[in-house]
Amino acid sequence: MQRHAPVRPIWICAACAYPWPCEQARAELTAEYADDPKLLAIDMAQCLAEANADLSRICPEQPPDGVETYARFLGWVRHLRINQHRNGGHFQQ
Repeated sequence: MQRHAPVRPIWICAACAYPWPCEQARAELTAEYADDPKLLAIDMAQCLAEANADLSRICPEQPPDGVETYARFLGWVRHLRINQHRNGGHFQQ
């Protein structure tokens, strides 16, 4: 079974070819970081910065949209706090 990991520098999922993090990668990351959700946010912020750099480098005439990439890499992490029923309360403040 292929892991839902990013393929760089294009940042698509190795398993399903959707933009990474795909839904399955998000589920895997949520479970992996269940004991340290703040580290998930930090790691996803790092991925956001790396993805912006990679995507800007490979397509300089059309750099990534900041709002779209924020939502893709960090917006879902923020929403985990709102959807406590989906994450067992791990992301409560």
